[in-house]
Amino acid sequence: MPLAIFDMDNTLISGDSDYLWGEFLCEIGAVDVETHREKNEHYFQQYNLGTLDIHEYSEFAIEPLSRFSMDELALMHEQFITEKIKPIILDKAQQLIDKHKSQGDTVLVITATSRFVTEAIANLYGIEDILAIEAEIVGGRYTGKIVGIPTYGSGKVENLMLWLTEFDETLEGSSFYSDSHNDIPLLDVVDNPVAVNPNDALRVYAEGRDWPILDLR
Repeated sequence: MPLAIFDMDNTLISGDSDYLWGEFLCEIGAVDVETHREKNEHYFQQYNLGTLDIHEYSEFAIEPLSRFSMDELALMHEQFITEKIKPIILDKAQQLIDKHKSQGDTVLVITATSRFVTEAIANLYGIEDILAIEAEIVGGRYTGKIVGIPTYGSGKVENLMLWLTEFDETLEGSSFYSDSHNDIPLLDVVDNPVAVNPNDALRVYAEGRDWPILDLR
């Protein structure tokens, strides 16, 4: 069955879940507000510029998880989903996902945000398969470190290739939907790349290759 692959942030939702999670942590007093907000904004700008050090950023984003128990994190995340994510769910995104499913396609999310933040968001759309930044867990608690190859830039391609081998899938007939120029490495390898509400850099790249440009908002 052909793969229909989706980026998460600013593609399936009208916002960036990682940035919003950082802001949420500030709002509930789970982190030092001034320091965390400053760094969160700094890394967000680096991402938009395409200069992000994904290892450095991921450990900044993951570290607060190490301060809380799994039960505490579950309650925090449930509140986050209700207050910050459900208002930015996109009906047109759901319709597109449902269309792919009705055609028998396999739907997969690949995101540069952590599984902790994004898995439940994918589930809201009825998507079970997700490749994301993986946070290390030891002794039933997050360590504040990441494991594996980060799903960012060319790392999305590397992780996808491993997934294809594991599940005996191929890229024949595959589609990938993304908003960001950071995802060009993966957009370049699928059969049907689609720019979704693209940033300026991706829009220029997509127009130069006559890729479809989609508005899900």
